[in-house]
Amino acid sequence: MSTAAKAHGMIGTTVEPDWAPLTMDDVCRVLRLYPALTAPQRILTVSPRPFSSASVVATANSNVFVKRYDHSVRDQAGLVEEHGFLQHLWNNGARVPRVLQTAEGETAIELSGWTYEVQQEAEGIDLYCDAHSWTPFRATAHAFTAGQTLARLHGAANGYSAPRRKPQLLVASFTIFAAEDPQAALQCYLDDRPVLSANSTVAALAQEALDLLTPFHKKMRLLLPSLAPLWTHNDLHASNLLWSDAGENAHPTATIDFGLADRTNAVHDIAHAVERNIIEWLVLVEDPAHPENVPVHLDHLHTFLDGYESIHPLSREEAAALAPMVALCHAEFALSEAEYFLGVLGSQHKAMLACDGWLVGHARWFHTSKGRQLLDSLSERASQRARVKCTL
Repeated sequence: MSTAAKAHGMIGTTVEPDWAPLTMDDVCRVLRLYPALTAPQRILTVSPRPFSSASVVATANSNVFVKRYDHSVRDQAGLVEEHGFLQHLWNNGARVPRVLQTAEGETAIELSGWTYEVQQEAEGIDLYCDAHSWTPFRATAHAFTAGQTLARLHGAANGYSAPRRKPQLLVASFTIFAAEDPQAALQCYLDDRPVLSANSTVAALAQEALDLLTPFHKKMRLLLPSLAPLWTHNDLHASNLLWSDAGENAHPTATIDFGLADRTNAVHDIAHAVERNIIEWLVLVEDPAHPENVPVHLDHLHTFLDGYESIHPLSREEAAALAPMVALCHAEFALSEAEYFLGVLGSQHKAMLACDGWLVGHARWFHTSKGRQLLDSLSERASQRARVKCTL
């Protein structure tokens, strides 16, 4: 497999990466700290994910996945939060990567301004390795089994009681619209992130998005107490699953990339999966003047939810909360991306695309006929559930 260094760009293109790929010197320096591993033999893959450098590396006795972050993006403590959740899932039988430990028992290490983690290579093929987020499933059956996978992951997550993660970059948290007063919560969110609060344009766009999204919060507000806290993945795109084969009836064999994970709730996680797989947002970037042209895969939507509910049926309140949550769920990650682009990459252009394009643009889209059609479809699904329960 080619190891040419290319990364997924923000508008669906492939671009030069912001972070240099791992070298054999890098992986040798890291893997010598892991006594269970032999010396690396070769680098098998170079990940196209844009926020870090990562590769599958062959050693004499196994393949491992090595990932490197700039310290400002993820420090040791931030990775340990993620690893605690992964260990809980592993202990409960979830098909997730096994995080390896150094001789000192550390799962995250810091070397020369970088933070590293090493995982055993998970089982399965990377069927969607070239798929950008916001692109659809290749087959309806993939949507169904992905829904089942998310439901099983939520079952394995039960009982993990760690608090939500500390404020840090590139985490899909849920605090602004989890609050009774989202205006005050937004201000707290910005105050905790000086890079954002100091940028008047970001603050203005965040306020515009809040105004657009407040009607959806009002629909969900009374349902919030019914949404039990749960540690969640928050980025279940098809590309964050490994698959059994390349056929239309393939099923997921592992869930990967828990970098956005946090303590939110199951509906928040389902909403992210809908937002990532069902709406082709990249079309909105290409033609923002015609939001009605954004493809929405309603067949995949309901098949995904059917798969989820075949394992874990939603409560009446969860089903009712899903439509407004789909409109709300991406807000905090869009702001977190803006913080990354401003504070780490120093790119005002990319930060504005995250804020004006992703945050405000998506919020505005949910008020269009196409956006309302999606949310109405979810609301009708919830209403049918209520009617069926009333007749039982």
